[in-house]
Amino acid sequence: MNTLFSPDSTLMRGLSTVADLMLLNLIFIATSLPVVTLGASLTALNFTAMRIATGECNSVTGDYLRSFRRNFRQATIIGLVLALLAGVLAAWFVVVTNLAFGTLAELLLLAVWYVLAFTLVTTTLFAFPYLASFEGRTRDVLRNARLLSWKHPVTAIAALAVIGLCVAVTVFYPHVTGFGLFWFLVGFAGIATINGRLLAGVFQKYTAAASGER
Repeated sequence: MNTLFSPDSTLMRGLSTVADLMLLNLIFIATSLPVVTLGASLTALNFTAMRIATGECNSVTGDYLRSFRRNFRQATIIGLVLALLAGVLAAWFVVVTNLAFGTLAELLLLAVWYVLAFTLVTTTLFAFPYLASFEGRTRDVLRNARLLSWKHPVTAIAALAVIGLCVAVTVFYPHVTGFGLFWFLVGFAGIATINGRLLAGVFQKYTAAASGER
């Protein structure tokens, strides 16, 4: 019994991680409520989640608030830019599907739209974790996030699949997620931590290269 409930046991480490995720999830929801702070919240969420995933997190609240304050301005700008691009793509889709362009022209326009939409989604997946891990101008953050999503398509698709699976289960089998309770308790932080493990592996390669490690 002493071994089972010792601080270093698998059970206690697991319970500690769950508690950290629940705390992180609550802070993320609270700081995202103003909506305009969502960019900074996503950056702080990814920063803390990656540290939890790699075992480097000593204080969920401390790590989160430090990242939130440090990246607030830049993350807000990036969030607004991505939201604007999403709005442009949404308008494009509405126009293409409601105006008569001809079958071939519509297919071509939709094909381009799907490519751009996928690129925007995967760029967004990398942008906030990248900002949480590296410094750079806003333009460079967005460019590097896009390039990383192209260079590591398996990671991008895997991260997208994790999010898509959770959303699909919530929509089609709401009872499985407790009719939204999953998202309130641990959902955002849990997904960010799973994806944080994937993205941290990618970022570590570039950190090691920049440090001269092999």
